[in-house]
Amino acid sequence: MTITLDLDASTSDAPTRRSLSNLSLAVAKCKKILVVTGAGISCSCGIPDFRSSDGLYALVKQQYPDVVLKGRDLFDASLFRDATSTAVFYTFISQLKKSIDSASPSPTHRFIKTLDSKRKLLRSYTQNIDGLEERAGLVGTASQEVKSTGKGKSKIKTKEVRNVQLHGDIHRVRCTFCSADFPCSQEHIDTFLSGAPPECPECAARSTARVARSARALKVGTLRPAIVLYDEPHPLGDDIGTIQTADIARKPDMLIIMGTSLKVHGFKKLVKDFARTVHECAPSCSASGGSPLKKNAKSFAGKVIFVNKTAPGSEWDGIIDYHVVGETDRWCEKVIEDWKKARPSDWEVQKTLVATGESATGGSFHVAKEITNTVGAKAKGASPAYFSLWYLRS
Repeated sequence: MTITLDLDASTSDAPTRRSLSNLSLAVAKCKKILVVTGAGISCSCGIPDFRSSDGLYALVKQQYPDVVLKGRDLFDASLFRDATSTAVFYTFISQLKKSIDSASPSPTHRFIKTLDSKRKLLRSYTQNIDGLEERAGLVGTASQEVKSTGKGKSKIKTKEVRNVQLHGDIHRVRCTFCSADFPCSQEHIDTFLSGAPPECPECAARSTARVARSARALKVGTLRPAIVLYDEPHPLGDDIGTIQTADIARKPDMLIIMGTSLKVHGFKKLVKDFARTVHECAPSCSASGGSPLKKNAKSFAGKVIFVNKTAPGSEWDGIIDYHVVGETDRWCEKVIEDWKKARPSDWEVQKTLVATGESATGGSFHVAKEITNTVGAKAKGASPAYFSLWYLRS
């Protein structure tokens, strides 16, 4: 059964307050936490929603008053079958990209980065395309830092990925023909705003070179946002499958789900696989034995926490242990506050002093390095098995 804890009740209800504090301590004690997130963690970042009277879709409707599209239709791969819906999509994406560019990471994004800095985070997985996790310091699957340059099957260096972008990244564009990808520039955004896709420069260069040799021109693809739409396979699906398998093999001790309605089929499957592993890896009550303190610490492992304003559906009974009702930012800030009170040593800063000057003349010292990531040690990763990921948005 899922236990519901309302953040608003924590100030007046003592049992709720104690339970929330225990969850905070659980986060502080666990060492291999998986975090999965949805659009709710970016709501406080200043990105307009899609449906309100002043939302992004309303702005697009001003440009295309006769077009009838639902919000979900703007993220369905079938939209490319029609020239008008394709034009609406590109215009919408240009408006969304502008909003995202002016946004900053939320306290929730920074909380996930804190877990990583404290060596608590096994990995972060997100449905979001805004790339705010990377701005908070988490290297994502779309980052140039993790691109593989070898001749193997892997397209990315999976061990270096800290945030898995399940639905791609709006900050990059890719060719519909040759799959070359590039950073999304202002020139791309300006072209998208008109409802048209720009040509792929690599395709165009190859075709021009052939024509210069009096050969037949090649097909030139167009550039589209490097995001994954509904009913589309992920270009990095095999690599993401490898990462997921490796994370399950490392026996995560907590799963935190934040800001998602848990409605997308492929995402639900991923969450359920993670939750099953977390529960299977939870220590039994008798596992710690001996000291009551050790037994208490062990009991914090193996929990699935869902932080969202709305409750999960009945299908999640027995899967989600705790539903924290409220904004993810508030909960994350509370966890950090409780963590600092309960375990202040986790937040101590180690300073390395280096002598300057001659000792005979009374030389001084200066701080050469500060180390804040002093909690725990990185777990050894298992050799990931290779398999093909399902269609994440099917």
